[in-house]
Amino acid sequence: MNKRNSYSAKFKSQAAMAAIKEEKTLNEIAEAMGVHPQQITKWKKQAVEGLPEVFADKRARREQDAEALQERLYQEIGRLKVELDWLKKKHGIEPGRP
Repeated sequence: MNKRNSYSAKFKSQAAMAAIKEEKTLNEIAEAMGVHPQQITKWKKQAVEGLPEVFADKRARREQDAEALQERLYQEIGRLKVELDWLKKKHGIEPGRP
């Protein structure tokens, strides 16, 4: 049976930073941290790809969050409307009447 390890974000970031600094080889870092070198490479890639988002304009991020919230709310409204129409139909209430 394979056991999957779960590493904290702090552990992953330390491993990625060590790889980015390139003061040691991947194999040295992996051996010191007790993980496979490919895992270090994966975490390094994730860190490098995620850096632009760290420095992204906060206003743009807030707008994206607001748009995502609005989309979720519209979906919820649609779902609730469908449920309400179904209940009205089931109980013989005319659509359009409260």
